[in-house]
Formats: sequence, structure tokens, C-alpha cells
Amino acid sequence: MSARAARLPAYALFAALLAAAGLPIYIHAPKFYVDEYGVSLTALGSVLFGLRLLDVVQDPALGWLAQALRAWRGVAVAVAAIFMAVAMLGLLAVPAPIDPVLWFALMLTVVFSCFSFLTICFYAQGVAKADALPGAGHLALARWRETGALLGVCVASVAPLLLGMAMARPFTGFAVGFAVLAVAAALAMRGEWRPTATSVVGGFGTVLRDALARRLLLIALVNAAPVAVTSTLLLFYVELALEAPGWEGPLLLLFFLAAAGAAPLWGMLAERYGARNVLLAAMCLGIVAFGGALLLGPGDVGLFALVCLASGAVLGADLTLLPAMFASRMAKISPSAAEGFGLWSFVSKLTLAFAAIALLPALEGAGLQTGPGESSDAAVSLLIWFYAGVPCALKLLAIALLATAQPMEQP
Repeated sequence: MSARAARLPAYALFAALLAAAGLPIYIHAPKFYVDEYGVSLTALGSVLFGLRLLDVVQDPALGWLAQALRAWRGVAVAVAAIFMAVAMLGLLAVPAPIDPVLWFALMLTVVFSCFSFLTICFYAQGVAKADALPGAGHLALARWRETGALLGVCVASVAPLLLGMAMARPFTGFAVGFAVLAVAAALAMRGEWRPTATSVVGGFGTVLRDALARRLLLIALVNAAPVAVTSTLLLFYVELALEAPGWEGPLLLLFFLAAAGAAPLWGMLAERYGARNVLLAAMCLGIVAFGGALLLGPGDVGLFALVCLASGAVLGADLTLLPAMFASRMAKISPSAAEGFGLWSFVSKLTLAFAAIALLPALEGAGLQTGPGESSDAAVSLLIWFYAGVPCALKLLAIALLATAQPMEQP
């Protein structure tokens, strides 16, 4: 391993930190605030949607800020990591000192703002790092980065459920563990935050004027939507549709471990057959794998475990290849990359907002309630269709967008 490649494990660790602050928060935080404070699903969905409206302005602005602070990026990253860790402690470890909905909104604003800034800096730095690696640098970096991210999602998704077996306040343990991870990841990446593209600042216009970059952003938006829907509804699906409370942790772990294990394989296949061809094949397999969840009902935990295994393995392609394709394009049209990944961060999170604002209030209006036997059959049936049917339809749209995109260079 060359000296430049020797630092790649640090990228995996930092990716794990960011992943732990992303999807797992959408999985756990709403249900935690419902169970702990009795907050309504509609209120939580509205807060999550409002935060994403903030991102309309914030994420592109954070992309500009990351570029403006490129000479002091290491310091900026350290400060953002500290603020994110403190806000996570406030969100999950500190009893709400004010109205729980307001506290939820305030702490998530800090967590997600820091998360966005760190993500933009991290992926922008990755463009420069990949260009310095031999061979297919973007795919090589993507394998380390996205595998680390998937392992971070694995641990963060199941940690509160596993900690619940050993301590009375598992989310406090999760928040403390997250703070420790933030310190470790920041230390591992010290020295990597070098200024990038100081002489070239293209701005958002450079990215948005490029037809292929626009198409990739649109594909990212549509392709992230299925994961947003399933992440938002998984705990409810397992508890109410499968009637298998307590199985959420093992199923989440199986899903994300399958994704992490398959991610390097997808990267190697992409190097041989082309990223777009491999990603299209994986998307089609994803519909076949996840569509089975529509047919399951009470007690079908074993069958759903197979669905998690197959669909998780396919997810590894989505999370590895699409960011690598976008990073490769940014290296050609916007070498600073910070503005491009500001837009990328925005479209990725926007799907989670629409999942929250569109699905949670609709399910609550249909009579969905936590607890066995408290929801009507119609509400549970709607939950199943939202959880499994909507993602398959969205995946078909993503396939059409990718299949009709102009030819793409190999990352």
C-alpha cells in the first residue's frame, strides 16, 4: 500500500461517524420522542420537514463556506465535529429542558447543520484524495469510504436496541459512544484537510450548468427516496406489520452488514464492467429483492430476514457507485467540489424530509398507533404499501433516469 493509500482507513472511520449521524437518527429519534415524551408523529414529521426546508438555503451556503474556509479546513472540521457531538448528547442523553418538540428541533438543527458541513468537506477532500491515488482512484476511495459508512450505520442502527439489554437509558449510551467516535474520527483525519483548488472556484452555477451533473443530482434525489421511506418506517413495519417487536435490531444489523459486505464487490465489478452498467443491474435486483416485503405479514420474520439480506447487499451498490460517479464528474467540471457536494448533501436529505412529512401524518391519520392490536387493519395495510410499494415505484423512476443519462466516464 502506497503512502497516499495508507490513509484510506481514516476515511472509512470518518465516514462511519457521518453515517452514524444520518440515517440512524431518522430511524431512532422519532420513535424515541414518541415513546419518551408522547410527541405526535405529525409534529415530528413537521419538524423534520421544516429542517429540510432550512437546507434549501443552508446546504448550498455550507458548500460555499467549506470552499471559503479551505485554508483552515482542519480547524473548521474539528469545531463542527465537537458541536455535532454536543448536540447529539443534548438530543438523546439530556432530558428535554423545554418543550420536547422545540428541543427536538433545536438539537437536530445543530446535529444536521454540522453533519452537512462535515459531509461537504469530507467528500470535497475525497475528490483531491482520489485524484492522487493510482488507477481508478474514485472507486478505490469509494470502497473504503462507503464500507466505513455502512459499518457505521450498522453499529449506530442497532446500538440503542442492544444497549437497552444492559442499561436503563440506552440512548444516553449511544450519545456518549457517538461523542467518543467523533473525537477518534477527527484525530484519525488530522493532516488530511489540505486546501483544494484554491485557484479555481466555479460556484454552484458550474455544477448546475453541466447536464450530466444535473442528471446525477436528480438520480441521487430519486434513488435516495426508497432508503428514506424504509428508514422512516422500518421500526413501525417490524412492530406492527410483522408483529415482531424486539427483532428490529437483528434485522437492521443484517441489512446493513449485507450492504457493507457487498460494497467492495460492487466496486470491483464497476471497475470491470462500468459503474453505470453495474448500478443499473443492482437497481433492478433491488426491486426484485425488496418487493417481497409487500407479501409478508404477522410472524414472517424469517422471510423478512431474507429480504433484508438481499436488499441490503444491493444497497451496497447504490451507496458506493453513485457518489463515485458524481465525484468523478466534479473532478472534471468543479475541482473545488465543495459546492457540488453541498448540492449533493441537500438532495440526499430532502428525500428524508418528504418521507417524514408525507408518510407519518398520513399513517397517523389512518389510525396507525404503536403497540400491538391498537391499529386498524387498514392502517397496517397502508403501512405495508408505504414501506414496500412506494420504494419499488421510486426505484423504477431512478432506473429510467440513469438508463437515459448521457454516457459517463469510468470513475
